[in-house]
Amino acid sequence: MIWAAVEASRATGEKDVSFKVLYCGICHSDLHMLKNDWGTSTYPLIPGHEIVGVVTEIGSKVENFKVGDKVGVGCMVGSCHSCDNCADNLENYCPKMILTYGAKDLDGTTTYGGYSDIMVADEHFIVRIPDNLPLDVGAPLLCAGITVYSPLKYYGLDKPGMHVGVVGLGGLGHVAVKFAKAMGVKVTVISTSPNKKKEAIEHLGR
Repeated sequence: MIWAAVEASRATGEKDVSFKVLYCGICHSDLHMLKNDWGTSTYPLIPGHEIVGVVTEIGSKVENFKVGDKVGVGCMVGSCHSCDNCADNLENYCPKMILTYGAKDLDGTTTYGGYSDIMVADEHFIVRIPDNLPLDVGAPLLCAGITVYSPLKYYGLDKPGMHVGVVGLGGLGHVAVKFAKAMGVKVTVISTSPNKKKEAIEHLGR
């Protein structure tokens, strides 16, 4: 269960983006995978799926990125692109979805996560990081961020003046509060920890 910085597990394909990893967050699911808590881990295992860096190479058919771009990748690096789920932009339900680490890649090699030196992924699963967003604080948005942003948008809880309750002010909760506030939503934090009241008011605002 020990990992070290390694090179990417495969060459850059024609639709792939390769980037030098500069920062990678730690998600609790990484710890579950390291300890094989879910019974699906294979070793050696290189975790990390909140990954940001700078593009070093692009495939011949890549259209949306260039060398030098600041980019990131989350928990997926590939899918079949041909099933109904992929056609509906629901690649996370694709039966051939390729996870960022601990999965079989297109060439049969094992995927390595963000504690690698270099990441390679299909450009469809690469996101551009805005120039005004520091990479170190942008990395957690690739998992924790999208985990709370997606339901706020999906369930229409992003309208100014709406009132949303956030249960817990941990890693996900504080990001949910910040997103909701940025959307103009009134936020109530629900917590059983009295010390979180001061944190919510003084650090995240009313």
